[in-house]
Amino acid sequence: MAETFRIRQAEPADAAAIRTLVDAAYAKWIPLIGRLPTPMQANYAQAVLNHRFDLLQSGEGLAALIETLRRDDDLLIVNIAVHPNDQGRGYGTELLAHAESIAAEAGLPRLRLYTNKKYTANLRLYAALGYRVEREELYGGPGRTLDDDITVHMVKDLGPSRHRA
Repeated sequence: MAETFRIRQAEPADAAAIRTLVDAAYAKWIPLIGRLPTPMQANYAQAVLNHRFDLLQSGEGLAALIETLRRDDDLLIVNIAVHPNDQGRGYGTELLAHAESIAAEAGLPRLRLYTNKKYTANLRLYAALGYRVEREELYGGPGRTLDDDITVHMVKDLGPSRHRA
């Protein structure tokens, strides 16, 4: 990646910029899945207080972000979003590698994420980066009427050299 960027942790004052980026990044998926994607439904003023957000800035603007949550045995990637104007520049892959570093530094042996089964390009990317499908479930649980609205849960185990015992 020849472009210059920097990654920094978000602060509560970044919640509005996070909302703007997420809405722009996920708007394209609404017609495909027939509803607002989960990240577009989040309260980012609250989420930025409870989760870690790492923001990738290119130039003066916010180009991408990754939202993570440290749990007992993994680092959950809650959200990864790249602004449509910045897609195809490797920022998503850069942030996924950043999440691996966060997990390794914390001594966590794996990363987890979830995505919609209809996001086939994302599924291919995650698989190419070493994530495997752990399970699939109907979005929203029992009682849903859209039988094709499937959440795919994926996991990536970090090798012994990537995490502390």
